[in-house]
This record gives sequence, structure tokens and C-alpha cells, in this order.
Amino acid sequence: MSDITAVTHNDVWLDRRHRHVPRGIVTAHPLVVERASGSEVWDTEGNRYLDFVGGIGVLNVGHNHPAVSAAVTRQLSKVSHACFQVAAYPGYISLAERLNQLVGKDTECQSVFFTSGAEAVENAVKIARAATGRPGIIAFDGAFHGRTLLGTSLTGMSQPYKQNFGPFASAIYRLPYPNPYRDISWQHCLNALEMLFSAQIVPEQVAAILLEPVQGDGGFLPAPPAFMQALRKITEKHGILLICDEVQTGFGRTGKMFAFEHADIMPDLVTVAKSLGGGLPISGVTGRTEIMNAPLPGGLGGTYGGNALACAAALAVLDVIEQEDLLARSLRLGQMLRQRLEQLAGKYACIGEARGVGFMQAVEIIDPDSGKEDPALTQAILQAAFSEGLLLIKCGLQRNVIRFLAPLVTTDSQLEEALHIFDIALAKGTGRI
Repeated sequence: MSDITAVTHNDVWLDRRHRHVPRGIVTAHPLVVERASGSEVWDTEGNRYLDFVGGIGVLNVGHNHPAVSAAVTRQLSKVSHACFQVAAYPGYISLAERLNQLVGKDTECQSVFFTSGAEAVENAVKIARAATGRPGIIAFDGAFHGRTLLGTSLTGMSQPYKQNFGPFASAIYRLPYPNPYRDISWQHCLNALEMLFSAQIVPEQVAAILLEPVQGDGGFLPAPPAFMQALRKITEKHGILLICDEVQTGFGRTGKMFAFEHADIMPDLVTVAKSLGGGLPISGVTGRTEIMNAPLPGGLGGTYGGNALACAAALAVLDVIEQEDLLARSLRLGQMLRQRLEQLAGKYACIGEARGVGFMQAVEIIDPDSGKEDPALTQAILQAAFSEGLLLIKCGLQRNVIRFLAPLVTTDSQLEEALHIFDIALAKGTGRI
């Protein structure tokens, strides 16, 4: 074996990773990716894997979509970075126009861009506090809103995100999130909100309620439309802003451009990131113009926010979603996936529930005897899937939910192949083979 081959060998790269990268950043699979296309990746040894993680919801249009690559290449020959706070450029303005129309429809909106989902959430909170003059933010158990100090404070999971990273930001209040499988109804959550108003903070001191229309890392839990509609009425009654975190649910993942559309409501602010850039880092906040204009000049910004290359990629992503009719594709793939997952739930007692919206689906893995969460079995199933060539990851408060985040460009045959592998993984994990 030549020295070059040894250097690119997967195990050698992983050894270098362990020596030079801290353990705090976890790599879910013992894999070093060398190239990728669509819904497939290849490691440094040429082994092929079906990627049903998609950069954790970043690649709705797939790896290296030709239109996105071409757009970035064209932009690279013009302007790679200027910083919008120094000089404007067409891509930023054009992307803002597109998002304002997609989010607002007939409502006048404005958009501002950042780099990560956590930045988008933090700035949405800043905008909400500026617009209302109030401090309080209400978030939910199981929520994930990023890894910055404020993002971690808003996140509703103690491990692994909070650890000993505190003290955390103040004026944050938490509610249970609907989960019918665990007997948490949306009516129960509304009752908890009323108790919160009575016991902890009056509505007149709450700037915003922040929620994911479908919880991502919390376990792929959809918020019932009736719950979303009730929150919208309550927030309007008390002058509270409603912020929808669409970082993972946005851009067709649930079968609509944004998940809040399933509830037929209009939030005050929407945070976006992940699949907006098709693999390039970009995030944003879109909201009603009178709210977005609350911060004074200089109050918003960031050196890399709305980078020219990322804006070019984002505009291409929006074109691809429209031209390839990926919203309809998401619904069709989601129906196929859900049907097969429910069939597997009938075959394997360890699947407590299959749930999701559109092509954002998951299964909850339980101990069949007790009905309790089974994170150990979940991990065994994931490892078995990996050994067969399928990449999946877990989520949920107890890390016992397996989520499917395959690109919306996944072919029917790739979906069938993945589900066949998942069937084998379930059989291996439960000791049937």
C-alpha cells in the first residue's frame, strides 16, 4: 500500500480526527466522506452510502446540485465577500425579496441574513424585544434553537447541550410541547401557558413565544394545527409576537415551503437556515416590516451574514424547489416513507410510533415490554444500518427516535433501497438475524 493510499484510508483519517479534534463535537458515524452527489456519499475508500441525514436537514436539494454549484461558481468569479454592512450587492437584496414574498404572501415583510440557525434565532429574539419593549421569551421542552449561550438557554434539553455551560440567559420561560404518544395533549400545553401567565410572568411582559412547528432534535413532533392557531390567537390578544423556528422544517421538508403553513397562520417572525443555502452557511429572519424595523440602525448585522456566495446558492435553491416541484415531491416521498414505516411498526414491536409531516418522518424506538424509551437499541439499529450502507441519526429527549432527513431529490429506488436496509437493521438490532 502506497503512502498516499494510507493517508486517505478511512481509519487513518479517523485516527487523525481523534487526535486533533475535541471529543465535544461528536461524529455520528465512523466515516470520512470524500465526495457526494444527490442522496449518496462515498468515503475515502470508495464505499457508497445512502445519505438519509442530509447534513441534518441542510440538503433538501441534495448534495452538489448542478444548479447550485453553477450559481456559486458564477458568483465566485464576481464577488465572494463584501460584507453587506460595508456595501450592498444584488444577491442579498434579491434573496430578501424572494423570502419576503414566500413568507409574507400579501403581508409586507423584510428579511435580514446571518450565518447559522442559532444566529437567526438570537436576532429574532433581539428584534422581538426591540419591537415590544418586553423581556420575556417563552420556549418549549424538547426545543432545539442552537448552541450559542442564548440558543442553549432557549433549547429545552439538558443533555448533551447544557452540561455545565451555564449560567444561562435570563427571562426565558418554558412550556411542555404536545406529544400525544406520551399523553401530552395540546390542550394540556395551553393550560400550562395560562398557569405560566398566572404564576411566573404576566403576558404584558412577554415579548415572544418561540416554537418549532415540528420539533426537530426534540423527536420530530408535529404541533397540531389547532395548537398553532390557538397560540396565534393568544399572542394577538396579548400583543405577544409569535416566532416560528423553521430552521429544520423550512424549504419543502414538510411538503410546504414552511411548516407553519399547515396551520394556516401567519407568524410575526420566521427564522430560516439549513436547506436555504444548499450546503453553504446562511440563515435569516423574515418578518412583518413594522417589527423588523424596530432595531435602530447598527443593531443588526454580522461580518459573514448574507455572504455573496451563500446568497447565490440560496437563490438557486429556491429556483430548484420551484422548477423541480419539490414540494409535491416531498409529499409523495413522505407518503411512501410513512406507509413503509408503519408496515415496519407492525413487524417490529420495538417501533412505538411512526410520525412526521411530509418527508420529515421518524420512528420512536421503545422497549416492547415496558413501553419506555430504548436509546441502546436505537443506537444498535443505527450502527446496523450504517454497516449496510445507510446513514441515519437519532433525536428525542432520550435519544431514542430515528429520524429520516433524506434530500427531496431522493429517487423512488433509493428510498426503497434505504427502507430495505432499515428492515435489515431492525432485524439485526432486535436479534432476529
